[in-house]
Amino acid sequence: MNVQVLFFGATADETGEREIEFSFDENISAERAFAEIVEKYPRLKAHKLLFAVNQEYADGGEIIKNGDELAIFTAVSGG
Repeated sequence: MNVQVLFFGATADETGEREIEFSFDENISAERAFAEIVEKYPRLKAHKLLFAVNQEYADGGEIIKNGDELAIFTAVSGG
């Protein structure tokens, strides 16, 4: 199955991409899907990452479906 993966901020800088299409096995959890993406782009490990599935923060337990949108971004603090 295919999903759109979006990279924001420092994650886009680290991957050199803003958006990619990524293929996963059926019935994969969000936690495993994001782990596979980080395996492909190991420079992401240098950051505190947050994840979203279909524009909702993900806790990792969500099951990814064909056509879903995954987003990866860094934690941001303001002041």
